[in-house]
Amino acid sequence: MFPRLIWLAVGAFAIGTETLVISPLLPWIARDLDASIAAVGQLVTIFALGYALGSPVLSVLAGNIDRRRLLVACLAGFAVANLLAAAAQNLGQLAAARVLLALMAGLYMPTANAVASSLVPPEKRGRAIATVVAGLTVATAVGVPLGAWIGAHAHWRVTFVMVAAISAAAALALLIGLPRTLPRGAATLAQRVAVVRRPEVLHGLAVTLAFATGVFALFTYLAPLLARAAGLDAQGISATLFLFGVAAAGGNALGGFAADRFGPVPTVRTAFVALALNFALLALATTLPVPVAAIVIIGAVGLWGVIGWSLYAAQIANLVRLAPEVAMVSLSLNASTFYLGVAAGAVLGSLALSAGSIAAIAWIASIAQLVGLAILQIGPRLAPAPVLQPGE
Repeated sequence: MFPRLIWLAVGAFAIGTETLVISPLLPWIARDLDASIAAVGQLVTIFALGYALGSPVLSVLAGNIDRRRLLVACLAGFAVANLLAAAAQNLGQLAAARVLLALMAGLYMPTANAVASSLVPPEKRGRAIATVVAGLTVATAVGVPLGAWIGAHAHWRVTFVMVAAISAAAALALLIGLPRTLPRGAATLAQRVAVVRRPEVLHGLAVTLAFATGVFALFTYLAPLLARAAGLDAQGISATLFLFGVAAAGGNALGGFAADRFGPVPTVRTAFVALALNFALLALATTLPVPVAAIVIIGAVGLWGVIGWSLYAAQIANLVRLAPEVAMVSLSLNASTFYLGVAAGAVLGSLALSAGSIAAIAWIASIAQLVGLAILQIGPRLAPAPVLQPGE
């Protein structure tokens, strides 16, 4: 079954490239549209809110649609939205395109993860989801640095055209590579409501929120940090993003294996501690002389890729473990919570950047991971929830 999951990962690659490439493009978009970097950075917030609010609603509405057709339609819509973004003449038009992009991404990713978990035995779900998420890590390693390089040397609009082409190719790959009969969303309305009411699921979502808030407070403004604190030019930033992506690919595989081998919760706990320390190191490095700071910061970014994506893969596996019979709903809730954290993190990072403090962004990221660890420690134990019968 795992070869079939590659096609889902191809779609995740297209989604991940567009989702993450906006951050290194901020300076070029701001210059072209005559706006501040902090203002253009709110494109991240807009996308995140669109994803967070749209994902659970669309996942419920699309619960009985054929999975294969739904996944292909999402990527086709994603390609069109990227072309609209490339044609935007002002910040408002670009923001509207980002909303459409968010809705398509918010429907695709939980659907892809749910399909992946349904195609393998329960003991392999962590690795199955890690395979799909690998598309995001490859996007981080290849798509984002390439998009940043194109934005710096050609034009940021060309980057969106490139992502549109990737999305169209991914849609075709899914049409050809996925089996024609995939499981549909079979959860009843009572089961969907019950997912939200489960305290262990709510606890898991709170963990996701803290993690995402901290990570994207920093990642949204990583390009300015690398330029100011590490003294890197556009080529150096692209190379650092490539390092981050390669590390993330390894971290994703590590997280999936560790979730299956040691359990999702211990994996998340360990990753929180390591990530908080790593972000603190990055914050301290911004005070060092540029040549030394560059070495420390680049190393910290690489470690961030490994640790952060290990945590992300394990956390998704945990949500599937808690409610496998309604995985699409629980994963869409997790995705929505994640992107609420993205929105919150982008706002916090913008405030810190507007105040002129690059180091503060990294401290925010570190503190948020400690908050997530505290939630994990003081919350209810995450035991598997009982399977609900129809009508309960």
